[in-house]
Amino acid sequence: MAWTLARRAHAMNPSVIREVLKLTERPGIISFAGGLPSPKTFPVDAFAESCARVLRDDAQGALQYSASEGLPLLREHVAAMLPWPVDPAQVLITTGSQQGLDLVAKVLIDPGSRVLVENPTYLGALQAFAPMEPCIEGVAGDDEGIDLQALALAAAAGEPARMLYLLPNFQNPTGRLMSEARRQALVEVARDLDLPLIEDNPYGELWFDTPPPAPLSARRPDGCIYLGSFSKVLSPGLRLGYLVAPAELYPKLLQAKQAADLHTPSFNQRLVADVLRDGFLERHVPGIRALYKSQRDAMLAALEREMSGLGLQWNRPAGGMFLWARLPQGMDASELLPLAVQKGVAFVPGAPFHAGEADPRTLRLSFVTATREQIDAGIARLAEAIRSYPVRRAA
Repeated sequence: MAWTLARRAHAMNPSVIREVLKLTERPGIISFAGGLPSPKTFPVDAFAESCARVLRDDAQGALQYSASEGLPLLREHVAAMLPWPVDPAQVLITTGSQQGLDLVAKVLIDPGSRVLVENPTYLGALQAFAPMEPCIEGVAGDDEGIDLQALALAAAAGEPARMLYLLPNFQNPTGRLMSEARRQALVEVARDLDLPLIEDNPYGELWFDTPPPAPLSARRPDGCIYLGSFSKVLSPGLRLGYLVAPAELYPKLLQAKQAADLHTPSFNQRLVADVLRDGFLERHVPGIRALYKSQRDAMLAALEREMSGLGLQWNRPAGGMFLWARLPQGMDASELLPLAVQKGVAFVPGAPFHAGEADPRTLRLSFVTATREQIDAGIARLAEAIRSYPVRRAA
C-alpha cells in the first residue's frame, strides 16, 4: 500500500534528544543527556493518599469525560499560583505544556508565517511549530536573555512576525535567566512592534538562591500567552500543564484542544488538585531546589577539576536543570558524542537547539538525575573524550 503523506508530515522530525537517550540504555553509560526530573522529587506518598481520596470521594467524576477547559478547581489553583491577577476563565488545562505549544502553533501559525525564537531554544518548541510550515528565525542573545537590537532588526526584516517564543527562566537548553532590566525592555519593544509573546515557564520554580523576576505576562497580559507545567514540580508522567491566554484568543485555543484530545485526563486533574490543597507546593518545592542546587554545585566543581587546560567553557545557572558548555575552536559536539559514549558518558549536542545557523561547538549537560558520584565520574569521562578528539584544536 502506497500511503500519501500530508505535506506537513514531511516537516516532522524525530527528537534528537530521544535518539541520544537510546545511547544511554547501554550498560555503564552515565547520562547527562535527558531533561528528566529526578525521581527522588516525586511525592509518592502524597499521590498515594490523594489517589485513595479521589477514588473514595469522586470516583465517577474522576473516571468520566470532563470539560475541555479543565477541572474548575484546578484552574482556580493555577490562577491563584500566578504572580499577577488571572481570571480562572483564562486558564486552559493541557496534556503537558508540550500540548500548549501544539495548540499555539495550530491557532497562530500559517504556512510561511514568520516565527521568532531565541537562538538557541527549546527543541520541543521547534518540533511543535515545524508541521505548521512557518519560517522560523532565531534571534541571538547573551547572558541576560534575548538581544533586543537583534530582535528589532529581525522584526523589521520582513512581514510582521506572528509571535516571539521564549523561556525567560533557566532556559532549556542554556539554563540562562533573563534579567529584570531585559524583561522590562523586551516588553516595551514587543509592545512597540505589536509582537505577541509566547512565554514558556516550566522551570521558574526551580531557583536556587533568588526567585526570578516577574513574568513577561505579568507586565503585558494582553499581549502574552503563558505556558506552565506540573511536570517539574510534581511528576512528568501525569502529563499535566496549563496555558493562560487573553480572553479574545482563548476560544480558539479551546477549540484546538477539543479537536486534539477532548480534555486532559479527568483523574490526573483531580489527583493534582487534591495534592495542591493546603499549600503542598510551598512545602515540597524547596526540597527540589536544594537537591538540584547540590547537583549543580557538584557538576561545576567537577568541571573545574577535570577540564583545566582543555578549553571548555561553561556557565553557572542560577536554577533549572541544565548547564550550557562550549567546546574549543575546531571541535564539533556531534562528533564528540560517539567518543564520549565510548568512554561511558552521554550529553546532548547543542546544534539541534538552534534555528538557522547553529553553533556546533555547544552542548547541554543535565545535572539533576545523576548522583554526585556519577557526576564526578561522568565529567572525568567527558574530559577523557575531549582529550581523545582527533582534530587538532586551534590555539
